[in-house]
Amino acid sequence: MTALAELTVPLVCTFGLSAHTVATRQNWDIHRDRSGTVPDRFLRGHLFADLVRVTVKGALAFYEHTAALGLRVLAPLPPQRVPGMSDPRVFFAAQDVIGAEITARGVEIVDLRARVTDTEGRQHPAFCLPDDSVHGNLAFGRLVVAELLDRGL
Repeated sequence: MTALAELTVPLVCTFGLSAHTVATRQNWDIHRDRSGTVPDRFLRGHLFADLVRVTVKGALAFYEHTAALGLRVLAPLPPQRVPGMSDPRVFFAAQDVIGAEITARGVEIVDLRARVTDTEGRQHPAFCLPDDSVHGNLAFGRLVVAELLDRGL
């Protein structure tokens, strides 16, 4: 028996949820059209989903393992911050693929987007660290903790 199998409390984990790294612009240059955009039909297609799954395969394997152990796993979505190195359209599309994949493995997604984002899906400045293009601030962290507590942790 592994130490992980001995957990008696829910596991909170964010493995594989760093969509900003999956969305690094240079990774997707080959798939851009003449206008420099990654087409919607590609972002909704099987090849894109397969590429994203391969990129986070270690995390997906971990979630398969936790499911096999019967653990309750909760995964808070990260701040909806898209740094300059990342393509926003790829970020959101990749996050959708990753979310669907980990949900299929029994993970409960903790999704605060309705409370922390603007109409374009980007994190409100009130929940962002200044001078940091990736991370949320203490206010964001407090919302995550409150949501986890509301879910019985």
